[in-house]
Amino acid sequence: MTNEAPRKFQILPKIINGGIGGIVGVTCVFPLDLVKTRLQNQQIGPDGEMMYKNIIDAFRKTYKAEGFFGMYRGSAVNIILITPEKAVKLAANDYFRFRLTTADGRLPLINQMFAGALAGVFQIIVTTPMELLKIQMQDAGRIAAQARAKGQLVELPSTTSVIQKLLQERGILGLYRGLEATALRDVTFSALYFPLFAALNALGPRRDDGSGEAVLWCSFLAGLTAGSATACIVTPLDVIKTRLQLINKGMGEEEFSGIMDCAVKTFETEGVRAFFKGGLCRVMVIAPLFAIAQMVYFLGIGERICGIKH
Repeated sequence: MTNEAPRKFQILPKIINGGIGGIVGVTCVFPLDLVKTRLQNQQIGPDGEMMYKNIIDAFRKTYKAEGFFGMYRGSAVNIILITPEKAVKLAANDYFRFRLTTADGRLPLINQMFAGALAGVFQIIVTTPMELLKIQMQDAGRIAAQARAKGQLVELPSTTSVIQKLLQERGILGLYRGLEATALRDVTFSALYFPLFAALNALGPRRDDGSGEAVLWCSFLAGLTAGSATACIVTPLDVIKTRLQLINKGMGEEEFSGIMDCAVKTFETEGVRAFFKGGLCRVMVIAPLFAIAQMVYFLGIGERICGIKH
């Protein structure tokens, strides 16, 4: 019995599957993620003005000002880092689910949530710097457009210049600005998402290849549904994290010293609705991202590469 257990879980193909799933997913949804970041970071001006009215307006203005490739601003660092991020998240969840399964083969809900939470803890090692750099690049166009409207010129930063500035001013820890807020969002998300996905994925028909896994369209729909619900729930935490990680604020925009300070100031100046800014856009990003990533994850590409029967 003890000799068989290690053969039941192969970590390398899981990591490969997670990395490939992340790359495919983020490439598909990145323009939506960029719009979500800009909607969440914009604050109401002194005269009540806002640069973007809604998702469509943000898309239209961004495309008009920056073109097609502007919609993928910051995608390079995101795609590079999403590989280990999704690999860690998906593989770690599977690993902890395997380890937390009881001797009689059961996996109680609390164990599923704990496995997801642990996966969230591990992923923030990669997620925090990835999100920090991505947000600076994604929001740079909004700040530049705001400056141009006031007759000023702002040079759009490169990923290299952002990294160099952070390292010079804050050292390696500068890349982990907003770590606590990222952990709060991702641990909560993973603890809720993975048990919900597993429950939904278990409802669909099984493949006829003997793997016992759900058919791919079922995994896609399970990821889409679980991603939508969980993304909606944690949107307020994502708004706080996004605002804390933005280094260069727009003119007249608030600075925040921490999670509570950001939450209080946002509530006082913009009300409850501010915590759901970009919420629809976030759901539109996360739902297909996880649906695609989960579907690709279960394709078994990693197993085929490693010569392991899927």
